[in-house]
Amino acid sequence: MKHYGLIGYPLSHSFSKKYFTEKFEKENITDSTYSLFPIEHIHDLPALLKEHPDLCGLNVTVPHKIGVLKYLDWVESDAKNAGAVNCIRISAESPVEAAFSGEVGIKGHDFRLEGFNTDIYGFEMSLMPLLKDHHDEALVLGDGGAAKAVKCVLENLGISFKVVTRKPIGDNLLFKDLKPRHIRQHMLIINTTPVGTSPNVDECPPIPYEAITDDHLLYDLIYNPEKTLFLKKGEERGAVIKNGYEMLVLQAEKSWEIWTAKQKHP
Repeated sequence: MKHYGLIGYPLSHSFSKKYFTEKFEKENITDSTYSLFPIEHIHDLPALLKEHPDLCGLNVTVPHKIGVLKYLDWVESDAKNAGAVNCIRISAESPVEAAFSGEVGIKGHDFRLEGFNTDIYGFEMSLMPLLKDHHDEALVLGDGGAAKAVKCVLENLGISFKVVTRKPIGDNLLFKDLKPRHIRQHMLIINTTPVGTSPNVDECPPIPYEAITDDHLLYDLIYNPEKTLFLKKGEERGAVIKNGYEMLVLQAEKSWEIWTAKQKHP
């Protein structure tokens, strides 16, 4: 039996568990299971791996997408550039390979942990069909682990962006300083914050919604509710809107592809 799962904390509402359980049933995949592993501290990962030697792959969610990096033996280039991992492939590694891998990872183990960011793939594939020529500047709301994948995609697509946060970080814009001119200048607005997630459906990021036009594209990484207040306000102004459900499906399928591919060490 092959075992997969999700690490993060808390894991009260998990898309991945439901998705993979239904996928296994629908596709008659009888040799695989998917579990939730709510670990509050990432330093508990080695103990988890020791306790579950049949684990072949893990998804990673908040708050561990960044902290998990130091436990990995190898990280794919886009994930390394983004500085965040949401998918780990666990493969067998001989003692000789372990001795000469030259990587950091978890010392003294007989397996190999490879890190990927399938959020990058999911976001890019779901965003690209909606892009028009005038979507060449973006506002990224929030600067957490999810924002890292978004920023990586925007850089790959040549879309310039400004990040908006509540507290001063580098040259980020502050929500309190956002003006209508910022909205008019950036025709693509992406919410990477959890603001508006169920049950807090009456909340939305504090931006000047009155400046949104029918040339805008608003993308919300949230998928529950299906239409957040952020998206509703954009839709009322004629903007094209998109939630994060397709991104989640695409990233989940990409994870499965990585886990089940014939494994060759990079």
